Amino acid sequence: MSTVQEIRATLEPVLAPLGLVVEDVSVSPAGKRRLVRVLVDSDIADLDVADTTSAVPPLSLDAVADATRAVSDELDASDVMGQAPYVLEVSSPGVGRPLASRDQLRRQVGRLVEVVHQGGTDTGRLTAVGSDSLILEVAATKKTPARHVTLDLDTVQRGTVQVEFKRVETADDAHDEAHDEPHDGSGGTDDAHDDTHDPDETSALEGDH
Repeated sequence: MSTVQEIRATLEPVLAPLGLVVEDVSVSPAGKRRLVRVLVDSDIADLDVADTTSAVPPLSLDAVADATRAVSDELDASDVMGQAPYVLEVSSPGVGRPLASRDQLRRQVGRLVEVVHQGGTDTGRLTAVGSDSLILEVAATKKTPARHVTLDLDTVQRGTVQVEFKRVETADDAHDEAHDEPHDGSGGTDDAHDDTHDPDETSALEGDH
């Protein structure tokens, strides 16, 4: 089992009680240290399979901060990272990250998404994601009328959330400033808010582990 696989296996049971799943793990050199990046997102396993249209709220800054502390504590307590120092970064997936799985697409219902599929590329409002298909609401253009596009998930190669600059204010917009929290005197927890339709919320521990 590789280090990345070991990290994922170590963290999954720790994040599950927080209602989170591990989306991705990467380990890369950073000078004399290693940079460990962990992407987390909402666990939607308990979402009713018949519910294909309700919006899934993005992770809050507090949720990402809680995940960061849980991940940091578990990695420090385990021997999965060995003795070499490392820097830990925990974040939620941001705008532009490819959507490949059904759950990744389901979390984006209500957002503007570009979908690349076997028949071409369509960009529209993702209105529903079921167990085996999705529905896009494609806006009218000068040449074509508005239309609904239904795609089998098996034909979808990837999706990408599109940045929207005109949006309705929501409660999530209250989190518009970064904040720091101490971590064992060795670093801080930085939660950065990206002011786009789908915020990229990051919580990083800059100290050595």
